[in-house]
Amino acid sequence: MSTVAEVRATEGDISNDSNLHTSQAEGFRKGICSVRHGLSIILLLCNFAIYTQQMNMSIAIPAMVNHTTPPSHPSASTERPPTDSQDYWNETLKEFKAVAPVYDWNPEIQGIVLSSLNYASFLAPLPTGYVAGIFGAKRVVGAGLFISSVLTLFIPLAADTGVTLLIVIRVAQGIAQVMVTTGQYSIWVKWAPPMERSQLVSIATSGIMLGSFIVFAVGGLLCQTIGWPYIFYIFGGIGCVCCLLWFPLIYDDPMNHPFISTGEKEYIMCALAQKDCSPSWSLPIKAMIKSLPLWAILVYSFCQYWTFYVVTVYRPTYINSVLQANLRDSGILSALPLIPGFICTILGGLLADYLLSRKILKLITIRKLFTAIGVLLPSLLNMSLYWVRSSTSTSVAFLMLSPAINGFCFSGAFVNILDIAPRYTSFLRGLSQVFAHTAGAISPTTTGFFISQDSELGWRNVFLLSAAINILGLIVYLIFSQADIQDWAKE
Repeated sequence: MSTVAEVRATEGDISNDSNLHTSQAEGFRKGICSVRHGLSIILLLCNFAIYTQQMNMSIAIPAMVNHTTPPSHPSASTERPPTDSQDYWNETLKEFKAVAPVYDWNPEIQGIVLSSLNYASFLAPLPTGYVAGIFGAKRVVGAGLFISSVLTLFIPLAADTGVTLLIVIRVAQGIAQVMVTTGQYSIWVKWAPPMERSQLVSIATSGIMLGSFIVFAVGGLLCQTIGWPYIFYIFGGIGCVCCLLWFPLIYDDPMNHPFISTGEKEYIMCALAQKDCSPSWSLPIKAMIKSLPLWAILVYSFCQYWTFYVVTVYRPTYINSVLQANLRDSGILSALPLIPGFICTILGGLLADYLLSRKILKLITIRKLFTAIGVLLPSLLNMSLYWVRSSTSTSVAFLMLSPAINGFCFSGAFVNILDIAPRYTSFLRGLSQVFAHTAGAISPTTTGFFISQDSELGWRNVFLLSAAINILGLIVYLIFSQADIQDWAKE
């Protein structure tokens, strides 16, 4: 990672040679075949790997347990008078018993297993963001990806040993995944020109949707054919392969990259010359605590991720138990909503940068508008799921539209930290992840509790609560958010 003096010296050289190289640098402004776009694609693959590992338990757990409908008592026997619904599930689950072990976990235990990924995750973002901001993201993100991938390979063994060991493995895996999701943002401080910030970040984060889509699409099929353990073996192995791309091809600073062209390097450095992106060991903690724009992002992160974890983690279970799809079709139906989400996340970033570069809208207006669109319509659709549950086609349509529209948020509040405090992006991203993972630790457990109390009205309460929390976060963000670099983030 280059020092501050080296960066300033480079900027001086660029200024002296500006007349000679301006036209060449400008030629890289609209180029998509560039190292910075290649970096965003590699990060897309890393996010793909991490989110397949994060979501694989959601599609595997219906196959891992011998029931998904809640018993009348947590410790009740699974042997009860036969019903049409129970006969249906018994026939479906017979397919899995021949290829993989099945465990007697009630809905509350399932909620704990699903939530355990976030139980200690709130401890990791702050130190991860701080270390990545000072020393660079290459080692931090690479180490997190490798650790998470290896632990994924051991999940079937841990589950067979006991639910306690499985929870411990999931907790450690959650910490490793935070190293990836938090540390990667420090890369964009040095690599993303302001006019391309939304598109580069949205391309990278679209791997979240792509990863979830793939694991949901093929997960049910893998369960029925070769057994649920192979979900973890396959996607853990893919993560290890991504590590082989990450370490030789990723550099924290364009100045040190061996394959970048002179023109692209000069374009990036010129675009960032007016931005104070130099990392700092000291943190203006008091000023951060008093910053309302920062609190707007943090509150929004908690509220948005509450709904994200509820919908993403429990989507397969909802399709299984409410829409009465078998486990293979459950995976496919869970994957379908993520296709438009993946596309709209990228298109949203391109649209945001277009509106900004053509000066059609101000930056803060773009951030607020995209966030409002990405919150209000999905909240309405998710709230309506309970009342359209009798129509599978309508339910699937709502499930597809919700993540598609929500993808606009990635060009709204989620990238806003880069606007208000580029010097402290990694640390503040880590701080927002603390709020996000706190929501992730609470919301699936709360959902499991609601469903265990009442399998029908429980879903209604889950959707209404999620929508209320989501809209509350949006209101706070719209009132207090800003897009200017804050005084405490300036040198």
